[in-house]
Amino acid sequence: MFAILKKEFNGFLNSLIAYIVITVFLVAIGMFMWVFPESNVLDYGFADMQTLFNMAPWLFLFLIPAITMRTFAEEKREGTIELLLTKPITDLQLILGKYFAALLLALFALVPTLIYYYTVYELGNPQGNVDSAAVVGSYIGLIFLAGVFTAIGVFASSISDNQIISFVIAVFMCYIIYTGFDLIASISFWGKYSYLVSQLGISYHYNAISKGLIDSRDVLYFLSVIAIMVLSTKLVLSSRKW
Repeated sequence: MFAILKKEFNGFLNSLIAYIVITVFLVAIGMFMWVFPESNVLDYGFADMQTLFNMAPWLFLFLIPAITMRTFAEEKREGTIELLLTKPITDLQLILGKYFAALLLALFALVPTLIYYYTVYELGNPQGNVDSAAVVGSYIGLIFLAGVFTAIGVFASSISDNQIISFVIAVFMCYIIYTGFDLIASISFWGKYSYLVSQLGISYHYNAISKGLIDSRDVLYFLSVIAIMVLSTKLVLSSRKW
């Protein structure tokens, strides 16, 4: 599994994908935090990083599928998937190797944003007047969010040999699971059950963690979705034996 992880991660670094994703993410977040008048910290007047944590999920919604779309689709298109499946590793090890390589790259894009935290910390009046607990919680929420989006992206890549189709499917699924349930819950049809429907979506649990309170129910939700998507990918790969 670690050999697959290393191979995939090096493959990302040897292509333009990694650099494009990281650059686009950092430039976009930087523009929202420091340039655009309706969201930048300097005009807002409060020392917080809410802009980053509000916009990052929407950027991840497109950038993570761009990372994962090649994981299995490219192998199928080039005909190397059969060779890969004959290696002395299980399907689950293969999936996890590719999954963690893509997730590592997505998380790598978050590291430079710590500079933004340091900047906001220094700009606070008095210095350090920032809710660090909420910042830590939001970063943890982003890590779990990236984990779910990556698992969805790998699954989408496993069901098609076309990278563009995989990308579109992944974006659609990520959107539905992130905010789609909130839209569904807003329909009056659900009545008193609308709150339960909204809890099925990521945004509910992401917002809860972003407050700085790490609830085991939220953690279990993220891990469960990741597990379901990884096992679904395994089911797709195992279908070749049927």
